[in-house]
Amino acid sequence: MRRYRQVNRLRGFWQTANNELVGKSIIKLIDFIDHQILLGHLKKEDFPPELTRRGRDISIRLCAGRPSAAPIPTEDEFISKEFGNLSIERLSLDPVICGILKQRIDEIRKDLTAQTPLAVIFLCGSTLEGVLLGIACAKAREFNQSAVSPRDKFRKVKQFQDWTLNDFINVARDLNLLGEDVKKFSHALRDFRNYIHPYQQMSSNFSPDEHTAKICWQVLQAAITQLSK
Repeated sequence: MRRYRQVNRLRGFWQTANNELVGKSIIKLIDFIDHQILLGHLKKEDFPPELTRRGRDISIRLCAGRPSAAPIPTEDEFISKEFGNLSIERLSLDPVICGILKQRIDEIRKDLTAQTPLAVIFLCGSTLEGVLLGIACAKAREFNQSAVSPRDKFRKVKQFQDWTLNDFINVARDLNLLGEDVKKFSHALRDFRNYIHPYQQMSSNFSPDEHTAKICWQVLQAAITQLSK
């Protein structure tokens, strides 16, 4: 009954809101579904790709008249992307941290071969956070002036040491350093990394596999590629 009321409420909103707002709500709903599938909370087979693609097409039409962003790839499209050789040097980070990041990437590759998905997930999450922190330090003014920068109770922007991975992702996207596709899948990586706590993993019934590890590795590769530009 509760779900039925929620569906009716959403249908009522779509009938009364303007086209642009409806279009944005549809894309947010699809992104939420994709996110829950990645986390294993929804079944992928219940949401066929052609259905979600049609939803995205409807959203684009409803938002007509506004600059349209590049279509966000599906999970399968994202995983199939090839990024070539990663170049940490092109990020222009401190040479010492650059060397540490390269070591971590080498270790991730070994863990992928060894089929140890949990290790891949945790290393990808921490490496991405390290990369974004390095970029933020190099572009401190831009990161601190972003409208989505995290603030304390006095509305003062927090020190970078108090930022979460979620904060770095959102600000990097706001500054157009990351694309919407990387932002979407980066948040999934952030949630996966939270399962470093065994009880959190148990309560969520999360069981990482090779596919999960591949998504996280793709997120890291895509982020480094985009930030290098």
